[in-house]
Amino acid sequence: MSELGSERPLFARELFAGIAPEYDRMGALLSFGQDPRWRRFLVSRVNAIPGSWVLDAASGTGLVARELVRKNVRVAALDPSRAMVRRGVGAVREQGLEDRVRFVAGRAQALPFADETFDAVTFTYLLRYVADPAATIAELARALRPGGVMASLEF
Repeated sequence: MSELGSERPLFARELFAGIAPEYDRMGALLSFGQDPRWRRFLVSRVNAIPGSWVLDAASGTGLVARELVRKNVRVAALDPSRAMVRRGVGAVREQGLEDRVRFVAGRAQALPFADETFDAVTFTYLLRYVADPAATIAELARALRPGGVMASLEF
């Protein structure tokens, strides 16, 4: 593994701890306002049955998780940044979605879930921040039930 690869997770933790309060607005600015449309498209590709569990890895403030609940699914919103998780929990609480979105502090590279737990897995802007993208994808696939959908959003 290159030095850059081993530094990515540390860089990501420090970066997201500092930008959590402005994260949602920054995503909209950096995407020239396209981020909401991209999220809706990502979620449109998730075919989990109503009531099932979906993992949203690298959930950040839960923008995708909150969009997923429109499909009548429950979401485990995983993120390594406690600052992002706090922002997400607050947003979920404000929208009255606590019974549908559960935030979990953790890393996509070492999921705190059993094999084949989720009917779908989503992630946004994750692979650039992990030391081993292939191993991370394999770990996400481990938590996905056979026939489930894995969907990603990247710039």
